[in-house]
Amino acid sequence: MSTGAGDTLHGAIEVPADHPAFAGHFPGFPVLPGAALLDEALQVIQRERGIDLARWHVSSVKFLGLVRPGDDLRLEHSTAGKSGTIRFTILAADRTVASGSLSNAARTDGTA
Repeated sequence: MSTGAGDTLHGAIEVPADHPAFAGHFPGFPVLPGAALLDEALQVIQRERGIDLARWHVSSVKFLGLVRPGDDLRLEHSTAGKSGTIRFTILAADRTVASGSLSNAARTDGTA
């Protein structure tokens, strides 16, 4: 993990080329399913920010490109404003393959 300007964090997403999700999605043209990519990103965000994502939800996510076995994936994530929303972008080389945001359920339902 490394930090950038403000509270933007940069880290790697490690998805082995033999990840089981590639096997059935799609035979002959393996692509990492969006759900698997999002899960990997959430694990990195949770670890790097030291937060428990059980009280957070995915507000939005857009899958913009394919992730193939061996792609070098990078994650950038930062908080936005008083809401504490976490915005993230996943890149493969210089291509954005996904982006989205997470909201803290405690902040939206009035609980601590």
